[in-house]
Amino acid sequence: MVVCAVRRLGLIPYTQAWELQRQLAARRAADQIPDTLLLLEHPHTYTLGRSGRAENLLLDEAQLQARGVAVHWVDRGGDITYHGPGQLVGYPILKLGAPLGGDGRLPHADYVGYVRCLEETLIRTLLQFGLVTGQMPGLTGVWIQADVASRCPHCPPAARKAPSKLAAIGVKVDARGVSQHGFALNVNPDMSYWDGIVGCGIRDHATVSMADFLGEAPPVEAVMDEVAEQFGKVFEREMVTADGERING
Repeated sequence: MVVCAVRRLGLIPYTQAWELQRQLAARRAADQIPDTLLLLEHPHTYTLGRSGRAENLLLDEAQLQARGVAVHWVDRGGDITYHGPGQLVGYPILKLGAPLGGDGRLPHADYVGYVRCLEETLIRTLLQFGLVTGQMPGLTGVWIQADVASRCPHCPPAARKAPSKLAAIGVKVDARGVSQHGFALNVNPDMSYWDGIVGCGIRDHATVSMADFLGEAPPVEAVMDEVAEQFGKVFEREMVTADGERING
């Protein structure tokens, strides 16, 4: 099995993690390090990807400052999303294969397949905590059905009308075939920060958290443990700590 090292970074500013990703991606491309999965949290941050639309940020500069939110335009796919304490963020730095052609891109099927595997990792993780979730045709991320949300006293009214998003995904695969960016799973963040954006540019679906359904959400560290376990199974990697200690069986 290919080895994947798990690095837990704690609460780290977005720009610091972004720069670390670039450094690790260069080292992975040169085979100086194994595949790596970064698991972390961010301070309050809005990021807009390559498809980002400024109008989907609903707060002005004064409101952003008052709420202590940083804003960054970044090179992942997708529109706008929120990161903050209580949300588990994962950045896989994986060598996915050599791009074909002169555009420096993976074949479309390989790129989409990678995103589907990230979704599958989170779906399996959530199932371990008693939450049945799934994929949505034509949309990325991990979703929970409206009939489940209809029994959730903490969910916003919109969650009872259509599937709601529990996890967002936005990735980049560089010209060397190495992945960056990744996923954000809402464990128990302050969900009021989602009111400041049109999350992922989608108006007809609510965003929810594990805490909405579980009452008392598990610690983020416990969710990290399960994500690392399921990531290894889905991607067929031997997961190890930064010190080389084996994680999964």
